[in-house]
Amino acid sequence: MAIEVFNRREVKYMLTDDDKNALLSIIGSYMDSDPFNKDGKTYAISNLYLDTPSDELIRKSLEKPVFKEKIRLRSYGQVKLTDKVFLESKKKFDGVVNKRRTNFILADVYKYFEDGTIPENPVQENGKPLKMNRQVMSEIDYIMHFYPLAPKVFISYDRLAFFEKNNSDFRLTIDTNIQTRRTDLRLDSPAYGTQLLQPGQWLMEAKAFKAFPLWFVHFLSERRIFQTSFSKYGTEYRNYKQKKSTD
Repeated sequence: MAIEVFNRREVKYMLTDDDKNALLSIIGSYMDSDPFNKDGKTYAISNLYLDTPSDELIRKSLEKPVFKEKIRLRSYGQVKLTDKVFLESKKKFDGVVNKRRTNFILADVYKYFEDGTIPENPVQENGKPLKMNRQVMSEIDYIMHFYPLAPKVFISYDRLAFFEKNNSDFRLTIDTNIQTRRTDLRLDSPAYGTQLLQPGQWLMEAKAFKAFPLWFVHFLSERRIFQTSFSKYGTEYRNYKQKKSTD
């Protein structure tokens, strides 16, 4: 999770409980569990997605253009104002995802959202200096002001993550309990909101720059699991617009 800049292809699949359990029964032969999955349990991720007052970024994304981008603030588990979080830009061009992110202290990023102030020498609660990626921050700051952007949606979920044993770039994430809300847009608040998935559903993402390994392709074929275009923010936005039109 410490990687700040990378490129990769990301493909999504929807799993049932049976699919997920079948995958977990064999995955240990090929992949190692993320250290955050202690004792095989999921870990929590919370995000604030940023957008314009007219939801320009998500509306463009749903049109499936060749190029699209998003900005989000991410934390692992519920955090305090003095904890480290990650401000990220995610761009997709012709199927390849470029993700760039920098460390931030939560209180500082809230101030940045309010008045554009970028801290010079941020310090964590334990007195340890926080190293920001200034190049990435400069790029994000440009995007923030170009549109301009502000927090619009909170999305949280519980994740299982795996990395291939041979040090390739292949990674799998499996998410459930995806919750969304458009109020209380703070990462230091508890995770709660409207569920995006049905009970027993899991959203899996296969992530690699090169080809997926044969064992994984065989697993998908045997279980008849097919690619889906499901987007967490996109699905939330469609649901939000549908509900708004019927209110």
